[in-house]
Amino acid sequence: METSDLDRSSAPERDSTSVSSSNCRKSVRQVLGVAAVADVLLWKQRSTSAILLVSSSIIWFFFEPAGYNLLLFITNALLLLVVILFFWAKSADLLNRPLPPLPNLEISDDSVGKLAREMQFWINCVLEVAREIILGGNAKLLIEVTISLWLVSYIGGLFNFITLVYIGVVLSLTVPALYDKYQDHFDDKLSVTHKVVTTQYRKFDENILSKIKKTPSKEKKIQ
Repeated sequence: METSDLDRSSAPERDSTSVSSSNCRKSVRQVLGVAAVADVLLWKQRSTSAILLVSSSIIWFFFEPAGYNLLLFITNALLLLVVILFFWAKSADLLNRPLPPLPNLEISDDSVGKLAREMQFWINCVLEVAREIILGGNAKLLIEVTISLWLVSYIGGLFNFITLVYIGVVLSLTVPALYDKYQDHFDDKLSVTHKVVTTQYRKFDENILSKIKKTPSKEKKIQ
């Protein structure tokens, strides 16, 4: 009787903890932050997302299979745009129609300040990591940065820059939407993967990194 009562009492607790953890879990829209970006990546604005995907595919096709040059593509696109706008304006004067709707082509001080602050934040993060490795002697961080840079260089060696940008655009337009739709299934798989990776990393830390950290102190004592 006591064990059954305990099981009954623990069942609501497990349900409450699972509900609370699901409530504390952030949605994809909350992680993305900016509402306009989240709407595009989650295909809430289907026309904008489709235009972005199609235009990036066309640009990638021009640069890769068609073998177009970047400078040639930009100059031809600008030439075509200027000619179209010129004849549009001339025909508007002759036919008494409105001029082409050109936006105010200016960069505001706020946008420049936001970009500068964002660049300052990431540059300071990189400099902090470099200082921690060089002056702090953090061997663990050194190995993490080395593995990350090696992975980036390996992936970069498989594709050129245009293809990498195109792959990034396609993944940005597919992965968040799929994760938002099947978040529970992804979280279960990711939790299992995280446990395996954490266990392996803990073994690596105990067997290798801890020994690397101890060697400088022993050398100082000998001196």
